[in-house]
Amino acid sequence: MEISASRREGYTHDLVIGEHSLIADEPEEKGGSDLGPSPTALLAGSLAACTAITVEMYADRKGWELPKLKVSVEFEGSYVKGDASYEVILHLPGGLTEEQTQRITTIAGKCPVHKALAGEVPIAIGNRVGEG
Repeated sequence: MEISASRREGYTHDLVIGEHSLIADEPEEKGGSDLGPSPTALLAGSLAACTAITVEMYADRKGWELPKLKVSVEFEGSYVKGDASYEVILHLPGGLTEEQTQRITTIAGKCPVHKALAGEVPIAIGNRVGEG
């Protein structure tokens, strides 16, 4: 799957992901127009969504009910300063056993975005000069 980001103006970029379109931008205090979430916020959102979907798929396979699952991600620090960190918080419904809760917490760390952020997925960078 190819995902592209094309500059609109300033730091505003149009993202195309399959049949979906999004806008990414930086907040005004960083020189952007704040027309969409920042790439860092999109990454945190991807981590939250991926974690939720991974947990829900696992629970579905096990036949466990998770009607009100919510996943929050808190981002602190800065990639520039090298002190960036994420905290994933699972908001689970009542009624789960301790074993189910522990298993869900373990499975939450197995989502593909988590693995990529943890450095478990290689990223190659190339270029195509003249293709803009």
